[in-house]
Amino acid sequence: MAEPRQLELEISCQQILLPDSSVYSVQWIDLPADAALRADPAFLLEHYFKVVHRCTLGLITPVMEPAGVEFRVTGTRYALLAFSAARFEADRETQAVHLCISGGILVQPGECDSGMFSLLNTTGQDGGRVTVQLSDYCPLLLGSRNPSRLRKLCYGMTQSFFHKVVTIRYLASLFRELCGVKARVAVRNVVVRQGTDI
Repeated sequence: MAEPRQLELEISCQQILLPDSSVYSVQWIDLPADAALRADPAFLLEHYFKVVHRCTLGLITPVMEPAGVEFRVTGTRYALLAFSAARFEADRETQAVHLCISGGILVQPGECDSGMFSLLNTTGQDGGRVTVQLSDYCPLLLGSRNPSRLRKLCYGMTQSFFHKVVTIRYLASLFRELCGVKARVAVRNVVVRQGTDI
């Protein structure tokens, strides 16, 4: 007898450099309505922290304090990325948590107040959508608002690639946690904004 076909989870993804050479990255999954109702922003953020720690083999520890959030090298005070305090928002259809970048080793000097990381849950009658979005981020590896081709290549092969892998694993893990099913992941490239592919 043939084995039942494994459920497929489609993850939509775009990672680009905008005309000002800041990074825009977005990924999302669609969820059944009952699962989406359980995906409140606090849960989404806590689950993301767990996945980051696990995907880095414990080398990076997200630390959340009243003054802000830091992704630290485990066992040290060195913050790879630092954010202001988490800002939670909610309206009729969308719940979100936003972390505004405020510094860190991986941020360009002079660009510490640029960039935002967001987790959003948009719900409707037919289901919900969880979105991971990074916008206006200026990574140290790019060097400036006018990065060389080599710097773009280095960023794309390292930090950008790692962010994509972590986010895909996060969304797959989130789906498994909320739906109780392990699905086969299929990544679909989408165009949300115009820019240069990373």
